[in-house]
Amino acid sequence: MLTKRIVPCLDIKDGRTVKGVNFVDLRDAGDPVVLAKQYAEVGADELVFLDIAATLENRSTTLDMVLRVAEQVNIPFTVGGGISSIEHVDALLKNGADKVSINSSAVKRPELINELSNKFGSQCIVVAIDAMLIHGEWIVHLAGGTIPTEIKLFDWAIEVEQRGAGEILFTSMNHDGTKSGFANEALSKLSNLINIPIIASGGAGTVKHFVDAFKKGKADAALAASVFHFGEIPIVELKEELKQQGIPVRI
Repeated sequence: MLTKRIVPCLDIKDGRTVKGVNFVDLRDAGDPVVLAKQYAEVGADELVFLDIAATLENRSTTLDMVLRVAEQVNIPFTVGGGISSIEHVDALLKNGADKVSINSSAVKRPELINELSNKFGSQCIVVAIDAMLIHGEWIVHLAGGTIPTEIKLFDWAIEVEQRGAGEILFTSMNHDGTKSGFANEALSKLSNLINIPIIASGGAGTVKHFVDAFKKGKADAALAASVFHFGEIPIVELKEELKQQGIPVRI
């Protein structure tokens, strides 16, 4: 059985790791390179490194920071933020990223998913989907959750898989930063609809929330930020509890 993955997320703004609630009210959480190294040392399975202002500010993720992170960690890490071309992905991978995450650019031009998976292989193409539950429908949002679309989460997830994405990073905007638990009902439905791995994001607050994301939400990986950044849930203890609950993890 494949092990479930624990994935700290480093949201980057102005060269610092930040964390907010419902995508706003950001506060500083430290140096991303230092944090990345610490996470690799305490048992994180992967890292996600997102330049959250890149799309809004119409710029690319800083290659220099990617290179510095790659020099400090020995676990896979994904880079996202403002990625919209084969050339940019090529540069990120050459600087040490294992995977790239695309979001707004994929919605605006879905063919990009095909192009990137054909060029680099689906295994390193993650499509991030930020969605909000509005009047009973999960609606996809762009540009760091600031721009609503008319696209529905489940329709988009199916298309993303068909176009060659190797993984989906689903963030519930309703749950993000609230520490109230993951969107397990939506996660479970996604898991039943598609065959590629799903990373759950948004809502981690307790160890039980991770257990539920794997058992109820059927997620392949669970991502969190503030509970890790501010020492609320040590990864070593989290993995021990998951193992006790019968969830396969790498210790």
